Amino acid sequence: MRAQEITFLKLVQGDKQFQVPLYQRTYSWGREQLKRLWEDVGELVGQHLSGEPTAPHFLGSVVLAPGQIQAGGVQRWLVVDGQQRLTTLMLAFAALRDHLKSTGDERGVDRVHRQVLVNEFHEGLDHYRLLPTQADREAYTACVRSRAEAGGSDNVGAAYRFFRGAFAEGHEAGDERWTATVETVLKDLLSIVEITAEPGDNVYRIFESINNTGVGLSQSDLLRNYVFMLLPKRGERVYQELWLPMQQSLGPKNLELLVWLDLIVRGNSKAKQSEIYREQQKRLQSLVGDEGALQYEVEQLAQRGRRFLRIVEPARESSPKLRAVLERLAAWGGQTHYPLALHLLDLVDAGRTTPDDAAEALRYVESYLVRRLICQTPTTGLNRIFMEAPTSLETDRPAAEAVRRFLSGRRRRWPSDEELRTAIRGKPFYWSGRPPQRSYILRRLEESYRPSEPVDFAKAALSVEHVLPQRPAAAWLQLLAEETEENQTPQELHDLVVHTLGNLTLTGDNSKLSNHPFERKQQILESSALRMNLEIAEAKRWGKAEILDRADRLTDRAVELWPGPIGGIKPVGEESPGWTELRAALVVMPSGTWTTYGDIAELIGSHPVAVGAYLGSNPSLIGAYRVLTVEGKISPSFRWPEGGDRQPPQELLASEGIRFDSWGRAHRSQRLSAAELATLPGKDVTQPVAQDPLPEGEDSAAAERFRTQLRENWPDAHDGVLAALDFWRRQGGYVNYGRFEETSCFPMLDAGTSHRPHLMWPVGIYPVSGTVEVVFQYLKDRSPFDDTEQRRELLNRLNKIEGVDLPEAKLELRPSFPVRVFAEHGEEICEVLDWFVGAAALDLAQRD
Repeated sequence: MRAQEITFLKLVQGDKQFQVPLYQRTYSWGREQLKRLWEDVGELVGQHLSGEPTAPHFLGSVVLAPGQIQAGGVQRWLVVDGQQRLTTLMLAFAALRDHLKSTGDERGVDRVHRQVLVNEFHEGLDHYRLLPTQADREAYTACVRSRAEAGGSDNVGAAYRFFRGAFAEGHEAGDERWTATVETVLKDLLSIVEITAEPGDNVYRIFESINNTGVGLSQSDLLRNYVFMLLPKRGERVYQELWLPMQQSLGPKNLELLVWLDLIVRGNSKAKQSEIYREQQKRLQSLVGDEGALQYEVEQLAQRGRRFLRIVEPARESSPKLRAVLERLAAWGGQTHYPLALHLLDLVDAGRTTPDDAAEALRYVESYLVRRLICQTPTTGLNRIFMEAPTSLETDRPAAEAVRRFLSGRRRRWPSDEELRTAIRGKPFYWSGRPPQRSYILRRLEESYRPSEPVDFAKAALSVEHVLPQRPAAAWLQLLAEETEENQTPQELHDLVVHTLGNLTLTGDNSKLSNHPFERKQQILESSALRMNLEIAEAKRWGKAEILDRADRLTDRAVELWPGPIGGIKPVGEESPGWTELRAALVVMPSGTWTTYGDIAELIGSHPVAVGAYLGSNPSLIGAYRVLTVEGKISPSFRWPEGGDRQPPQELLASEGIRFDSWGRAHRSQRLSAAELATLPGKDVTQPVAQDPLPEGEDSAAAERFRTQLRENWPDAHDGVLAALDFWRRQGGYVNYGRFEETSCFPMLDAGTSHRPHLMWPVGIYPVSGTVEVVFQYLKDRSPFDDTEQRRELLNRLNKIEGVDLPEAKLELRPSFPVRVFAEHGEEICEVLDWFVGAAALDLAQRD
């Protein structure tokens, strides 16, 4: 084998083709890996534009084995290892080419297509420079060919859509050189080690060797080995007295974090956690040969380690004020604040600020994080802001003032009081951040009432409750009908307010409250120990007016709890974050889906009319033509920009796979709801009240409630459902039930071992609403259904059953079909369940 470092462009140029063998898994990079790559690209672009010396970024290795070559044909290479990187970069170039096309740069389109994506003078499969494994091939070639179905629901389509959005966003924010610089970075500044096998080498054995290595050394392991190699005389004592206690008190993960944070607070704000060893080694190089100086460095690291422990374990902090805010940030979760918090503790221990001043500074940090979450400010660049903070604070001011001034910088997006009020009134708070963060904000708001007997939140089992229910009964919709605007249905009004903060509270009685009428909820809330619930119980009714009134009261409390930036006014001319979120939502929509103006409005906390006006002014936005009226029709006001040759919107949607009826209405099954739109970019969207299965085994009382509800609401399907559940039990599964008023049912399967459970369930059955949800959203994280082809096979088998119509574009969501299908097709459903169990059993055998 031979190896050489090479740029991506030089790797792919020439009449060659990289073939991914069948034994490789399908393309599997998700949003997190794509974001990391794009952040690296963005850093290189920034350096290049500012004129800084720009060293190539090492992307990893690609192991190739020579394939067959025919006279006049392409040189074929088998991709033994590195197919994820190759596929990702090819999709990035496909997105770049299509972005250039949208800007009218036809020469750029031709250049990228010919230089990178295709072998220009070859046809058929030889035309493609990269040929993925069979399962990914159709989705990949759709992107390379710019076909209508490009950007589908699988991982290939998702990566293409990610890059289309990234180029559109960067183009708007950057100068005229930005796109060209990105192209330069992708071609010439991403470094790859090309490892080439010799003819006759056993390719599969090479692949097996690469992918079955043991656990490698961590970055902190490498640093420790390096340091103690340089301490031949003092090493044993330094290890016993300093390094070992630090390692034992922190544990492996926190030690790794500490070594990275040490670089950050020293001023290396661009240090990556994957490059800790190299950066620390570079820093310590000048001390080689001076054991005293190296010992001092270990002492400094150990001291910083003790400070870091006060951040992750706030009970160790002696100052009450500082301990309280550290506890709040620990409850908030995440590591974003670690660099700045550690820097502040450095200042406290060095006597350069007081504990109270540091506590006030961290209160601003808490406020900054909370306000951004409530306002749903994009998190792009958030980690970078806190990594730059330790060396960017003004040193001639008290720490708290310096932190507030730093975070108030215009590009750091600390929402003003006005923005906070608008967001609390209109944004779907229930989809903001992670569930513990949502609960944390409600808890802090409850504590602001300063009750004489505060609730012990550590012991109370509280969850977030919608006062106006997520699934409203007719009485609720009748109440909302009194407040609807012209041409607005009660359901549309419900969707706009149900997830806002004014409609949410904390309770331990979630299952009791459910979707009861408000009068019944009042009776339950009146007995609550929470002041915010007693306040809700005092209302005479609960509709839009009451929700907005409560939102304003909560805003007053939030402003007091979490102070805003200096000035506290939204900069004039700055675009609303909602439009940024709208563009991001349109980009993540897979081809073959559509949504409505109301769904977009619900997602971003706006109004359908405002959404329509924005899209009418910006029809060229990626995916704008996929937003239809509530009936599923093209809006009469939608027009392409003049001078273009675009297909009519309905024809374009039809070419992507959208089905229309004779009245021009798009098929309802292909519509993405606001919740589904929120799920696609990775928001933690908790499902409606039926929720997910209880952790316990079968519950006889819940089973009886499920059977009764099914018999009362869908009597024709009752026997077919129960027969299918009995069949499931005979196949080795068991049945679980939800905890709410509508007692949902889940056929569960543990496809693991006694030591490693592997729980999964194919569907959730809802006996009142009469729907059967196919839980692709969960299956995509559970082997073997983390493979798109396995989920597609499940979808195709179900779609062969009359009455089931699941759109392929929802392979990562929770599409549904009517429970009445069980009335006449129970046996066919059992055949699908049998296949599901067999696929899980085969996967278990292969894993063992």
